[in-house]
Amino acid sequence: MARARELVARPFGAALLGGAVVALFGWLALSAGWVKAEGEPATTVAAPLSTPIADGGEGPANTVNQIYQRDGRGVAFVAAERSAPPSPLELFGAPGGGGTSTGSGFVIDEDGHVLTNNHVVAGAGEITVKLGDSEDSYEARVVGTDPATDLALLEVDAPAEQLHPLPLGDSSGVEVGDPVVAIGNPFGLDRTVTSGIVSALQRQIEAPNGFSISDVIQTDAAINPGNSGGPLIDAAGEVIGVNSQIETGGGSGNVGIGFAIPIDTAREVVEQLLEDGKVEHAFLGISGLTIEPPIAEALNLPVDSGVLVQEIAEDSPAAQAGLEAGDTAATIDGAPVRLGGDIITAIEGRRISSMEEVVDAINGADPGDELELTVRRGEDTEVLTVTLRDRPR
Repeated sequence: MARARELVARPFGAALLGGAVVALFGWLALSAGWVKAEGEPATTVAAPLSTPIADGGEGPANTVNQIYQRDGRGVAFVAAERSAPPSPLELFGAPGGGGTSTGSGFVIDEDGHVLTNNHVVAGAGEITVKLGDSEDSYEARVVGTDPATDLALLEVDAPAEQLHPLPLGDSSGVEVGDPVVAIGNPFGLDRTVTSGIVSALQRQIEAPNGFSISDVIQTDAAINPGNSGGPLIDAAGEVIGVNSQIETGGGSGNVGIGFAIPIDTAREVVEQLLEDGKVEHAFLGISGLTIEPPIAEALNLPVDSGVLVQEIAEDSPAAQAGLEAGDTAATIDGAPVRLGGDIITAIEGRRISSMEEVVDAINGADPGDELELTVRRGEDTEVLTVTLRDRPR
């Protein structure tokens, strides 16, 4: 049964964030082999170096080694210092708590801007960055963050010869099966490279602030804690995603399912952060349950597809438009649901069959946009006009 997905903020959950590795008073990370001690080798390569990862098109095939040699120089090692004692969640990359967390990032321009994940640097009092294979550390300034897409933009004052911007690709052209390379710092092992393919597209993952991120790229390239914020690179050597989360299957490491925020989304976020220092996202303010035929039959619903509105945030655009939530508690297969609410069947005249489609529609709109929602209310069908607002922060 499909579970409800919320558009209102909620506690961190869903997939395990692939990001910050946290050092507990230093010795724990060293004894576990998570971070590099002084004098240890700086580079770990965990992928074949001579096998082409692409046919090469009109030019010669790129190997993992070629991509690594060219793009590895632009990958950053990000360390974030927090003063409070670390929380248990922080050990798995969740923001908050203290200690030193490490993650990844990459240079995007010659002005010293470095893109990473918000959960890598959230709550940090001091952030330092190492670039490529250099051991020099540079203090980083936070230009802006966007918790709703789990992205953060940093700026470092590094010499020009240390800045090697990575070329940004086009994630809209990515296809399942495309070869990819990930470069980052898993478990503090700097400049580690892994390779794989695009396993799936148009996934949704949950940002640490509870909102859904759409159009996410799934990959089987090994991604582990510490890879967060690093680049996912295609066969042409261009960045198509920002590695952000992993699914662990109940364990603590890679099981071949990683998620990267598409670079097209990241590019839009960077543009807004550079211009305004913040990012606006459209907000509806509901949680909903995807209706499938078995659910419709079990609940005796008037339609066999759509989204059953479960809850509505107070004073939200949905509430102001007159959308109604469920008022009767029930249980299906052990999962609580609320019955009696409106059923969204279309947005702007386009049929809606899942909560994921509602999320995609809202994520694709801007604050201030008006959307027509077609809803089934009892035996009647109504069209409500909702004016979207910026998400609460």
